[in-house]
Amino acid sequence: MGPWLKEGRRYLRIYLFFLKNSVISMMEYRINFLFGILIEIGYLAIKFSYVYVIYRIGVSVNGLTPDEILLFVGAFTIMAGLYSMLFHSNFYMLPEHVRTGTLDLMMTKPVSLQFMATLRSIQIGYAVPNVIGGTAMVVWGWREAGVPATFGNVSLFVLYLLIGLLMTYAVFLAPQLIAFWTVKTNGINEASNALFDFNQMPMAIYSKWIQRVGTFFIPVFLITNLSPLSVLGRLTGWQLAWGLVAPVVFLALVRWIWTTAVRNYASASS
Repeated sequence: MGPWLKEGRRYLRIYLFFLKNSVISMMEYRINFLFGILIEIGYLAIKFSYVYVIYRIGVSVNGLTPDEILLFVGAFTIMAGLYSMLFHSNFYMLPEHVRTGTLDLMMTKPVSLQFMATLRSIQIGYAVPNVIGGTAMVVWGWREAGVPATFGNVSLFVLYLLIGLLMTYAVFLAPQLIAFWTVKTNGINEASNALFDFNQMPMAIYSKWIQRVGTFFIPVFLITNLSPLSVLGRLTGWQLAWGLVAPVVFLALVRWIWTTAVRNYASASS
């Protein structure tokens, strides 16, 4: 067994341990868990209202029919659930770890500090309604739009969802790293949430320059747009290539920012 594979298995075991602890913690506060699900169901109802409006007025966006637009809304809903489950609470708490010094304790663990600080908490309750509801939207839109349900199409859709997940990690962790220099990032949290919501509809509704910024410089549109575009046959050659290259570029960038931030980190107890 190679060292990389061995190390990968070790981190997988640690992540499963994080998952177990998160579930145990969640079950200790069942009322909070249930309220969390109810709140997410409320947000899901709002998303369904977009779908209702689209179907009611029969709007078409850049040649996309309401059924095809439903693929984009469904992909966004799935990613919103995964973002809330895997990353949001970890990113939100990072400035607090820096401010209070709990990051010092994490530094003593024999695992990657970035892994520990950004992936430790897993909020399953937030994901359940969104992932189920988003998948239902995708299945409905897929069928009504007449997209062939081939192995290739399904695999391509899932592949770009995974790429979107990597982009979510890179794009929304980077602003939180400012906490190493400024400590508080309340305004950044609000801006990040607003940026994520840009994906509620296809990026074609925005002007060309917003599309370019959201694709290359702050690539939020890569999170949910590539999956529907790929199965609808609307993915251009440069979008396909950039969709594969961008995660590598931005993950490397956020890793560089992280190592720089930690190198200049002054312990809260010092």
